[in-house]
Amino acid sequence: MSSPVSRASLDQKLALAKRCSREATLAGFKAAAVATVASAVPTLASVRMLPWAKANINPTGQALIVSTVAGMAYFIAADKKILSLARRHSFENAPEHLKNTSFQGTGRPHPAFFRP
Repeated sequence: MSSPVSRASLDQKLALAKRCSREATLAGFKAAAVATVASAVPTLASVRMLPWAKANINPTGQALIVSTVAGMAYFIAADKKILSLARRHSFENAPEHLKNTSFQGTGRPHPAFFRP
């Protein structure tokens, strides 16, 4: 037996999903822009200065290197943002008895097997 879902609840979830998607897209775009510059500068410099790179990496290869790095940065950053937002929103919607995740154990900041 399914419970009835109100239209306002669905609209609220849809608005939250759109906002999260927009934030993830922006985070991915920023990461891709930084990665493009960070990969283009050494790629172009190495093609100009290193004999091996000058002989073996043509303009198509240079573009492939830069675009691959930018694409990877976009998807990694967007995925991390989506996961962090989902974690935050699931924590906000959790019942109160599950929100207290502090461990009142031995007083050490980490388990014994992580000790230096």
